[in-house]
Amino acid sequence: MLRSSLFRSTPFRLALGFGTLFVSAFLAMGFVAYQLMRAELSAGLDNSAREIWEVVAATDADGDLEDIVGAVDIYSRLSKREDRIFVLLDPAGKRLAGNFSKPPTESGLSMLSAEEAGLSGDGNYRVVSGKVGNNWLSVGLSLAETDRLALIALKSMGWALAIITVTAFALSAYLADRIRRRLDSIADTMVDVSNGKLAARIPLTGNGDDIDAVSGQINTALERLAALVEGMRQVSTDIAHDLKTPLNRLKMTIDAAIGNNERGKPVGDELSEARVESDRINQTFDALLRIAQIESGSRKARFAATDLDEIMNFIEEIYADVAEDDGKVLTTVGDFTGLHPISGDRELLVQMFANLVENAIRHCPPGTRITMSAQNLDDMVVIEICDNGVGIAPVEREKVFQRLYRTEKSRTTPGSGLGLSLVRAIADLHGASLTLDDNHPGLKVRIAFPMRS
Repeated sequence: MLRSSLFRSTPFRLALGFGTLFVSAFLAMGFVAYQLMRAELSAGLDNSAREIWEVVAATDADGDLEDIVGAVDIYSRLSKREDRIFVLLDPAGKRLAGNFSKPPTESGLSMLSAEEAGLSGDGNYRVVSGKVGNNWLSVGLSLAETDRLALIALKSMGWALAIITVTAFALSAYLADRIRRRLDSIADTMVDVSNGKLAARIPLTGNGDDIDAVSGQINTALERLAALVEGMRQVSTDIAHDLKTPLNRLKMTIDAAIGNNERGKPVGDELSEARVESDRINQTFDALLRIAQIESGSRKARFAATDLDEIMNFIEEIYADVAEDDGKVLTTVGDFTGLHPISGDRELLVQMFANLVENAIRHCPPGTRITMSAQNLDDMVVIEICDNGVGIAPVEREKVFQRLYRTEKSRTTPGSGLGLSLVRAIADLHGASLTLDDNHPGLKVRIAFPMRS
């Protein structure tokens, strides 16, 4: 099949979108962090400049000009690389001390470039100015260290952004490609199924994520589809095989009737035999159609609260005399009263139990004892129909539910091989489990219905 390009795939676009969103969020966070850091550094620098100005100004407490001039000279000499600047001007604007000559003319904090201060270089200074007595004192601190720290932070964020961007988009591409491969495996499986490879299944990773969950559900549906297709194939084969004989008998009977009619002999017996044979064929097709209708689930619309005790008593009442006439005994074990109601179709349930009892009567030898029992077990209602007849071999217990399948022992008895297929279809429709076990001797049929909630 043609595979979609990774860059055009929905998983990649989603991953790309989330990656872009993540990088954008990091950019916004980095911008805010950078601005906060710059503001914090600037505030710290302003506080330092104010503190130094106050310390220098405090040397003029007694009005002694020599003290403050000496303090300004000392600070100026200790300042290297012009990272700190000081100046003291007299009222006439003449410099008394300091390492620069053009201070701001306004009191308080101000920004001053090196060129404006009459210094070399292209740096900037944060300057605190104000009067000390009759003189003018300015103290400035260079922004070089603050700018250096800000630049380091900016470079760090840039590298972090580059690493995060590459990692985010590489991981996005990896995850998108992984998801795309899993989606491609689903598409490949569906293509195989559409081409007739019903055994194809979607591979599961086993991590239990949503794609695995959906894949598991699709695999379950494919298994059901394969079973249905195999069932249809088997039915077609069985119909062609099992109906060939009665159709041949019908043709031979009709040919015999035509021959007798040409010879002037009566043909009433042959026509009656042909009608009986055609009725049998019609009954087979009616049963197949009924099974198909039940398996479609359309009868669930007729489900209602149903009491199994009433149905079991009805079956016993109808078939006790039939079993006795055939040399068998049909009895119940225990009391059916108190069974929890189930949700079901009464007509289909009567047919299911009737088929099971009729099978036991038809295929068991004279003297067989057939029993019916029921009980509430946990959240299930369990019905058992047992006999002490010849039973069914273990290897055939699943095969007998196939349409038109008949065991070697039952081929000499009337029937189409659809009775137990109908029973299985009705049980499945009601969500009941149906099992065949050995009754030592004979057969035990166990049906467990879920209780009505």
